[in-house]
Formats: sequence, structure tokens, C-alpha cells
Amino acid sequence: MYILQNYRKQSLLLFIVIASFSFTSAFAQYNFKPDISLNKSDNYRMQNFNDTFQQNTIYPYNKKKVRLVTIGNIVAYGGLLIGLNAEWYAKYPRSGFHFFNDDAEWLQVDKVGHAYSAYTESRASMEAWRWAGLPRKERIWLGGLSGVAYQSIIEVLDGFSSQYGFSTGDFAANIFGSGMFIAQEFAWDDQRIKIKFSFHRKNYGEADLNRRADAIYGSTEIERFIKDYNAQSYWLSANIRSFFPDAKLPRWLSFSIGYGAEGMFGARSNVFVDNGNVVDWSYIKRYRQWYISPDIDFTRIRTNKKGLKILLFILDAFKFPAPTLEYSNGSVKGHWIFF
Repeated sequence: MYILQNYRKQSLLLFIVIASFSFTSAFAQYNFKPDISLNKSDNYRMQNFNDTFQQNTIYPYNKKKVRLVTIGNIVAYGGLLIGLNAEWYAKYPRSGFHFFNDDAEWLQVDKVGHAYSAYTESRASMEAWRWAGLPRKERIWLGGLSGVAYQSIIEVLDGFSSQYGFSTGDFAANIFGSGMFIAQEFAWDDQRIKIKFSFHRKNYGEADLNRRADAIYGSTEIERFIKDYNAQSYWLSANIRSFFPDAKLPRWLSFSIGYGAEGMFGARSNVFVDNGNVVDWSYIKRYRQWYISPDIDFTRIRTNKKGLKILLFILDAFKFPAPTLEYSNGSVKGHWIFF
């Protein structure tokens, strides 16, 4: 049940992120030009304007664009509700609202994933509202709270399903992700520290381990990308020049700290039931991993091409493969390239 629940959530959250990026990509078809002279009363901090292609770009208010973004959000939100009900909740009996504590599962990699999804959705949504010309405070709050709204409706529906339950841990992670986005916008009008994601397809080395991984994480690339918590890493990526503008470094260079985990063949432990038989793999150690690595802030690569700007914005949700130091199991090891 826990595996299916996490798969359902992560699949739908990934869909929402892709949908948000699709809306943003659609905006590039219009030739509305930003008017940088409009919002002197908006109290913008312009020190980073030359380093980013979207942050601090000021667009004139446009009713047609506001309507388009509003419709896009309504369609995405409504589609999420309809899809969830048809695909999942209609198959299980309803219940009174109740809670479910899954904080001890997956060494909290799933919780970090919730924060990442809320952050990424908030970021994409606010850029859409910026493009529509909403004033600063309105677009930050509307965009920033979108991540919590999209994520939390899943938790509320879980709370009324007998098979699941409202996860306060997931909800807290959603708030953290959106809150991190909102706080940086109000403080800096910029995302100096970004939450990013990376993934590497993992071969578990033994036939039994690979069969178990296929059973709980899926066998296709997209299934593993979404579900395999042993192969996912999440990063806080800080742009160096945004904190030290006089540094003689490329404007796109960032420093990142990552988190991941390994050895997980069950939500809470490596003892599980398979075809009615209890399988005890408790000899396989479950452990956390910490990383440090350079990164690229793609939004600080200058270009005048709209399509390339959109592509760079999408790529900026992911950690760039680079040399990495890993600390785990009490020791440090290096990777020439880490995905």
C-alpha cells in the first residue's frame, strides 16, 4: 500500500510540474515585451538583473495573459482532482478523515521529494504570473502557494480514503518547499538557493535484489526515475555570485549540498512479505548519503532566444552532473561524475 501511495503521489506531482512548465513554454509563443520602466514603485532590487533572464523582469499587466494563466491553473487543478478520483480513490472505500504517520519511511527521502515538488511548482507558477504582469506581492503569494495547494489536495483526499491517510509529514514538507521559495522572493527578488533533483539508474548487482527493486520501484526508466528512492538525490544549490557579486567567478557557478539514501527495500525496514512469505533482508544496511558538488545555475546563462530560455529554466530544476564528494557510513569517497 505504501509503495502504491508514493508512486501515485510522485507520478501526479511530476505531471503537475511538467504541466506547469508546459504553460510557461506556451507563453513564449507571445511577443509581449517586458517594460522595465513600469514598476519603479514596486521597490525592485535590481542588482541581479543582468545575471538572470527572468528574475526581476517586469511585464506590464495584461488581462488576456492573466485570464490564460488563471484558466491554466483551473484546468490543471481540476484535472488533478478528476484524475485522482477516477484512477485511485474511486477504487477504495471512503472513510472519515484520519491521519497516517509515514515519517519513518524511506529515510525521509520522500519528504525531501515533497519539498522539491512544492518548490518547483511554486517557482514555475510564479513565473507564469510574472509574465501575466501581476504586481510583485500578488504574484509571489499566488505562485508560492500554488505548490502547497497542488500538493496538499492529495493529502486531504488521502485523509478521506480508508487505504491511506493525511500525512502531516508530507504536508510540512510541502509548506517548507513553498515557504523557501516565498521567503527568497520577498528577501531578494531572486532564488539564490534552489532545490534541485538528480537521478541515476541503479543496478543492484544481485538477481534477487533487482527483482525486488523491479517489484517495488518498477522496471522502466520512468518508473525508476519517479519511485527509486535509492537512486534519487536532492540538492540545495547556492549561486556564488548572487551572494558575492564581486567574486571573479562565472555568474552561473553554484555550490551544492545533496542528500540521498541507499539500501532500502521496504518503506520502514528490509523485512517484508513476498507472496505470503516473510523475507528478512535486515542484513542489508539502510544508510544516508551526503554530498557536496559544484553546479550550474542555468538561469544565469545569457541568451536572447525565448525557446532556449524556457529550456534553461526547465533544466535548472535538475542538478548538473559533476565531480562529487560523498560522505556515508563514516567515510568519504569521491565520484568523478555523479548523477
